[in-house]
Amino acid sequence: MTQPDLLTIILLGIVEGLTEYLPVSSTGHLILASELLGFKGEAGATFEIAIQSGAILAVLVAYWGRFMGVARGLLAREAGAFAFLRNVLLGFLPAAIMGVLFIKTVEALLESPTTVAVSLIVGGIAILWIERRMTVPRVFSVEALPTRTSLLIGLGQCLAMIPGVSRSGATIMAALLLGVDRKTAAEFSFFLAVPTISGATALVLWKNRDTLDASNLSAIGIGFAVSFVVALLVVKGFVALVSRFGFAPFAWYRIAAGSAALVWLAMR
Repeated sequence: MTQPDLLTIILLGIVEGLTEYLPVSSTGHLILASELLGFKGEAGATFEIAIQSGAILAVLVAYWGRFMGVARGLLAREAGAFAFLRNVLLGFLPAAIMGVLFIKTVEALLESPTTVAVSLIVGGIAILWIERRMTVPRVFSVEALPTRTSLLIGLGQCLAMIPGVSRSGATIMAALLLGVDRKTAAEFSFFLAVPTISGATALVLWKNRDTLDASNLSAIGIGFAVSFVVALLVVKGFVALVSRFGFAPFAWYRIAAGSAALVWLAMR
């Protein structure tokens, strides 16, 4: 794997940390940023997926008390802790199956910046539509999610295999349509990211293990650290932001960014 320069590493780490938990597609932004910076192909795709683990660590740190509470609850056989674990696993299951079955197709899509630009625009329009069709929330905690709802949110997450759709956006919008309140929808998206992105990162690193060396791993390590710090700041502020303003600002940003990307790609 070709090692990018330090500035590229830092910039991509910032992009990943900023966008992983916002409904704007971190993968899509990384593809476009890599295209702009000239770091693309298999090496770029491996790096982009690997540094997502920094954003996972940010969730573990931000919600450490919640995860430890669940762990203690499991040892004490508390129903709420088992419900939390069940719902996260059910939400993760569809993406795990689809990822294994369609990994080749996904890898091909990761090389298409045009797909990203179109998906950003379509996703923005979808968010605006869903925001207007939201029902009165009926579910106010991850533990209270019905098993069917958790599974359907997981199916929604599979849409994020299309670059530009946004994993967090797909899960959050699916949850809102199913009667989950904004705060719980955002937090469930955070929690689903832990097994989903960890699994994707492990799969990619294992697949490319023969091409990795000390210099490549050092680049991934720097990108990991940058994405962790930035994502930690985003996670801490995102729930408060959407609870107050909703998701429409992100929808309009997606439409503007996707349109600008299409213009740029057409003019190259």
